[in-house]
Amino acid sequence: MKEKIVLYQIFTRLYGNKNTTRKENGSIEENGCGKMNDFTPSALKKIREMGVSHIWYTGIIRHATQTDYSSYGIPKNHPAVVKGKAGSPYAVTDYYDVDPDLAVDVDKRMQEFEALVERTHKAGLKVIIDFVPNHVARQYHSICKPEGVRDLGEEDNPQLGFDPQNNFYYCPGQRFTPYFDLYHGETEPYIEEPAKATGNDCFHNAPGMNDWYETVKLNYGLDYYAGRVGHFNPIPNTWDKMTDILLFWAQKGVDGFRCDMAEMVPAEFWQWATDKVKFRYPEKIFIGEVYNPAEYRRYLGAGFDYLYDKVGMYDTLCEVIRGNQSTHAITAAWQQTDDIRDHMLYFLENHDEQRIASDFFAGSARKGVPGLVVSALLQQNPLMIYAGQEYGERGMDKEGFSGHDGRTTIFDYWSVSTLVRAATRKLTKDEKALKDIYNKVVNIAREEKAVCEGISFDLMYVNQDYHRQYAFLRKAGSEVLLVVVNFDELPATMDVTIPAHAFDYLRLKERKSVTAVDLLSGREMKRTLTRDCYVSIDLEPLGAVILKFKA
Repeated sequence: MKEKIVLYQIFTRLYGNKNTTRKENGSIEENGCGKMNDFTPSALKKIREMGVSHIWYTGIIRHATQTDYSSYGIPKNHPAVVKGKAGSPYAVTDYYDVDPDLAVDVDKRMQEFEALVERTHKAGLKVIIDFVPNHVARQYHSICKPEGVRDLGEEDNPQLGFDPQNNFYYCPGQRFTPYFDLYHGETEPYIEEPAKATGNDCFHNAPGMNDWYETVKLNYGLDYYAGRVGHFNPIPNTWDKMTDILLFWAQKGVDGFRCDMAEMVPAEFWQWATDKVKFRYPEKIFIGEVYNPAEYRRYLGAGFDYLYDKVGMYDTLCEVIRGNQSTHAITAAWQQTDDIRDHMLYFLENHDEQRIASDFFAGSARKGVPGLVVSALLQQNPLMIYAGQEYGERGMDKEGFSGHDGRTTIFDYWSVSTLVRAATRKLTKDEKALKDIYNKVVNIAREEKAVCEGISFDLMYVNQDYHRQYAFLRKAGSEVLLVVVNFDELPATMDVTIPAHAFDYLRLKERKSVTAVDLLSGREMKRTLTRDCYVSIDLEPLGAVILKFKA
């Protein structure tokens, strides 16, 4: 049977941290930090039992931090260009190194990562790591690059704002002078002259606080100063260096890459790089963070296997969950990408987005359950879950650089309350009940042939009067699922009309009595199945029914 990918995103330094000090802006000594060794065989087994197929270990590659590891030969970073005490995992300081925060023995951090990959594979799971291609930390310097590898910027001519063979963009004759204090308590300010362009396409020397000021933009041969003119022949130096980095990690046994802000890097590079990686490692997958729907097909054509469905399905489900849109908007969302539906990654949470249970999103994790069912079962495409989502993590802490915003910090040393309670077997009754729902839904997505291989039939065009309920059919061979969800906080009965076209398209047989089993509750139901007649389904508040029967 075809496998449905279920990706479990884990912010690695938070996952195993059981320290509950949680001091705002606390150091690693005060607040603690999770380690790669926290992913024991038993911990990985529990993740696998939830129906997960791939773990995305977020923040593996060494990035800028305010923690001093100079005693281990690791260059110290100036705090003026580090966001938070722990630092952002998207400000990479050495593409060939592992984050020392994650290691029990810092000197053996790469060996600990290799052991993590091996343990993960033994647990029946595949490994995804971040590839951050658009930008690096301002103080990028590799101390772990293989022999013969030239560092990023090492061969640059910084007197040229743009050169196709430079790795960075420059502001010749100008010092880096952002709109904030460059000292941050240090005796000496941070000096960068000439200034390099900032990661969020800020091509001047004075980024603001809302810019990605801690990063510098990588140059893939696009001349932004001349209106994004491409210079791709000869191949830009950056292309070779970044492709070699992908091959380095592919050789370490990782199974794929989640590519940060992929659309900020030209598709021509991706075509070049993915061809080279997949020629040597055909099974490696590439997941792209692409937000512009007009670019989806171009980046899929350039070698990506899957793309975030953020501005379509995610944004739509958010508005439906909040009660701001009708469930009919879900139909419009999937139709926008119907020709590439198997390549769209559905999710309700990740490190960039607010937690469902936060006051900024829905205020209750239970409100996300109907959206989970839709995301998991509507298509064959991958599903992503963010660690803690399955317990209803609220993300309402004020951690430090990450403020009170409904998100789980990626900048600070912290521990996640629900993950700590799960690890110490102190979950509340509601958290256990939510986890049970996630286990059931995700395993249905992974085990039911009608989901993994089947075709989908949206029933909403003949059920126009329902705006807080959503219904669709899935079918593979003789196995049929009728999925009905209720986004309302009140119980509802949905009289689901099944049109004649569905019978013809799915090759369903009319039957006066069909015995169906609700895969969530285990209850048996008998229903009549005839053309253009309705099947009456009783729904609990924020509930779902997944009826399985034979065609």
